[in-house]
Amino acid sequence: MKIEVVIGNIVKQTDVEAIVNSANANLRLGPGVAGAIHMAAGKKLEEYCQPFAPLELGAALITPGFDLPNKWVIHVRSAHYINNTEPERYMAFAIFSMLNVARENKIKTLAMPAIGTGMFKFPAVLAARITAKCLQEFAKGEHDIELIRICVVNEEIRKLFESALELERTSC
Repeated sequence: MKIEVVIGNIVKQTDVEAIVNSANANLRLGPGVAGAIHMAAGKKLEEYCQPFAPLELGAALITPGFDLPNKWVIHVRSAHYINNTEPERYMAFAIFSMLNVARENKIKTLAMPAIGTGMFKFPAVLAARITAKCLQEFAKGEHDIELIRICVVNEEIRKLFESALELERTSC
């Protein structure tokens, strides 16, 4: 499984089967990644999601991509870093939920944001460590995933994720 980190817009990742939405509990248009994905996918996405709301903390849900160039959107709900007693645990649970949904649906390529680093207020260095650890652990098991692309907003965060991934690779 190849893991790459790029500076880029999640909704512009046209060469992957699925993109990941760092979703709010109500699965509605909001700021940040959720808003960008909902706006690009069109009104059908929010209508489709409503029967599944509220999404439980750490849970993942797959939906069609609708107006997006991607076949699927995997919505995952992480914890707010500040308003939760175990944010790291829920972040890891959310990432594994996302990966398991991808595996169950035989998704080979996906793009994900730096989950939790926006509205959920996770420090980027902590989010990078948790993400890297989860991805490396998942990579050891059986799955069809060939590529995971982590889309970040700037060079500083890209370096944090690259460093965390390298640390996990060398410690395994």
